Amino acid sequence: MSLRATARIAADADGGLPLLVSDGPLALRRTRAAGPYTRVTVVGAMSAPLGGDRLAVETEVRAGARLLVDAAAATLALPGRSAEPAAYDVRLTVGEEGVLRWLPEQLISVGGSDLRMRTDVELAATARLVLREEQILGRHGEPPGTLRTRLTVRRAGRPLLDQELAYGPGAPGGWDGGAVLGGHRATGQLLVVDPGFEEKPVAPRLLGEHAAITPLAGPAALATAVAPDALALRRLLDEALELLAPA
Repeated sequence: MSLRATARIAADADGGLPLLVSDGPLALRRTRAAGPYTRVTVVGAMSAPLGGDRLAVETEVRAGARLLVDAAAATLALPGRSAEPAAYDVRLTVGEEGVLRWLPEQLISVGGSDLRMRTDVELAATARLVLREEQILGRHGEPPGTLRTRLTVRRAGRPLLDQELAYGPGAPGGWDGGAVLGGHRATGQLLVVDPGFEEKPVAPRLLGEHAAITPLAGPAALATAVAPDALALRRLLDEALELLAPA
């Protein structure tokens, strides 16, 4: 039987969490944070998403609030009894002068799985965002499942980024060729949106051989990377994080 679950978070400027609702496998816990952020950790309560599951996380950072969301462990996209793909939707809203650091652990596309993941972000004009996504294509020694992701970001009601990626046996041909992953099995990105970039734009730069930082109109910057494994990928994105948005 397929699972339906939606977890919800709302953060206030005074550090309060007027809404912190866990659901199904999405268990939310307020955890200790250093610095000015309220911190919420997503704790996996069961194996999910499986084929046919419909999971969602809705997060509202209200005006002036500062929220850090991370995870206790990686998310595994797993095959299930249903032939239908699983869906995982993330919906993020950040109000004026709000700050959201969305830093989950890796998403692992297990062999035989089929997942559609969508992240929709709405930012006020003075909001700031740090968002990390990491995809690991298969566990050690296994081929990946099918994974399709879409990231859509709007700032002050205007489009900032709309990106769709697809990997695995259900994706269009060439996804693992030299023009895309080049045989790598770990890929990810770090998006930073900061009004301060309007006065001090980010310069494009390479991070090693397989990662780059690209300025976006918005003002924003996007770091993208491919790597042989999860550890190497995290090192590249941590380097980008330190350059673009140190804590």
